[in-house]
Amino acid sequence: MPSKNTSRLNTFKTIANQEFDLLIIGGGITGCGIALDAALRGIKTLLIEKSDFASGTSSRSTKLIHGGLRYLKQLELKLVKDVGSERAIVYNNALHIVRPEKMLLPIIKNGSLGKNSSSLGLLVYDILAGVKKKERRKMLSKEETLNHEKLLNESKLTGGGLYYEYRTDDARLVIELAKSAIQEGSTCLNYAKAESFIYNSDGLISGANIVDAITGNAFNVKAKTVVNACGPGVDLIRKSDQSLFGKRLQLTKGVHIVFPYEKMPLQQAVYFDVEDGRMIFAIPRDGITYVGTTDTVYNQDIDNPLATKEDVSYLIKAINNLFPSLSLKAEELVSSWAGLRPLIHEDGKSPSELSRKDEIIISKSGLISIAGGKLTGYRLMADKIVNLIQKQVNPASSAKCSTANYRLSGGSFSSEQEIATYVEKLQKESGLDLKTIKKWVFRYGSNTPEIVALCLNTFKDKPNAALKAEIRYCINEEMVLSATDFAIRRSGMLFFDMTELQKQKDTILLFMAEELSWNSDKKGEEERLLDEAIQNATHFN
Repeated sequence: MPSKNTSRLNTFKTIANQEFDLLIIGGGITGCGIALDAALRGIKTLLIEKSDFASGTSSRSTKLIHGGLRYLKQLELKLVKDVGSERAIVYNNALHIVRPEKMLLPIIKNGSLGKNSSSLGLLVYDILAGVKKKERRKMLSKEETLNHEKLLNESKLTGGGLYYEYRTDDARLVIELAKSAIQEGSTCLNYAKAESFIYNSDGLISGANIVDAITGNAFNVKAKTVVNACGPGVDLIRKSDQSLFGKRLQLTKGVHIVFPYEKMPLQQAVYFDVEDGRMIFAIPRDGITYVGTTDTVYNQDIDNPLATKEDVSYLIKAINNLFPSLSLKAEELVSSWAGLRPLIHEDGKSPSELSRKDEIIISKSGLISIAGGKLTGYRLMADKIVNLIQKQVNPASSAKCSTANYRLSGGSFSSEQEIATYVEKLQKESGLDLKTIKKWVFRYGSNTPEIVALCLNTFKDKPNAALKAEIRYCINEEMVLSATDFAIRRSGMLFFDMTELQKQKDTILLFMAEELSWNSDKKGEEERLLDEAIQNATHFN
């Protein structure tokens, strides 16, 4: 990625008044997935994101690459098959940030899932998703289930099932996608907003007026096709195109809450149903356990969804019903996040019943909008969109989607064992502590040596050398422009290591002020925004 603001300004100057084959609005998983696929097919592509990459839904999911077991209950068989089979592909393309996660499905007296239905459901899931033999479901007795998780409510438990999903860091997956798209020839810019569209004499969309949120500078970009991949903001873009007719979004909010591991010491991930029929995940990871999600209709500010006391109470009640010995309280939370699902509205259906399928909507102006879908299925959505675009901009081309076997930035590994060997070797060669090396490798993968080199050379013997090395790498290679970019979407500290974030907050702000030449006003604003993010994650109205 371009380094620092000077390179960013040069990029803006270079693209002004250029004509691209494709302009993508939205830098989440869908937009970045399209940018990579398009670049690999030789389509000249510009992607813009009004905030930071993955700043919306794509950093606020359950952070799983999963097939959607619960969609079997809705008979969404094709969806389960498509995204289920995608799990292994997404995993193989980014082994450093996608990892197998064994799931325990407890069967509860009077729950929505009985022994027979659970067994059949998991079997169908294995078949539809093409699950590899070693990861296929295994049904358990009550005693066997308790051996896997001793904290379960023994009085309500009748048995259980084991199956596999994949765990990820959703924001990091997006960042690696964006970096890969840039490596393959796409131009990707964060903090760049499409202020208005440009139309030709026939009323067809032919570009956009774009504003750089950092400098306020505006410029025009021409494009043969424009894709609206703004997630929850899809309908706002359609409205600005005066094409908000027919199908519309139904936004629903999903909340996750985070406890210190010592407060919720689960032996493994658990997927369980609650009284209202919803399914909830409880996932231990990196010294914390997080739980989610809710599913409620949302009609407020799409840029800043927040967890409420009601959301938190709902999840804590569900946890304490299944794990009564924990007796968890809201004040024991260390963090939380809330995200929006951009679903397609269907009359008469509750939020949980709405389909997770994606939809392509094409306006009279030619604006292509993609809505709905799941994190896991981002490649399939990109494939459909790019096939459509290719017919418009280069109909003679026979190029096919090639992302199924494309290793993303940082993903130059072929097995879990290779990663383990890599970590050990890097630790021995660098002399840095194992915890730091493992943390970096599972964030940055095979790009980690660049951070190690900064730590050992540029910042050698300086206070907080490891942290400064990581921040500089993120500024130079991952277009970090604010403290919240780093704290939330590059390092994940705000979600997974709040204690360390609060300890290092001043160091982060001071160092970034030096690196990015912030004046005192800008540094004060960055501190306010970071404090606000911490407040939103830890306090509820």
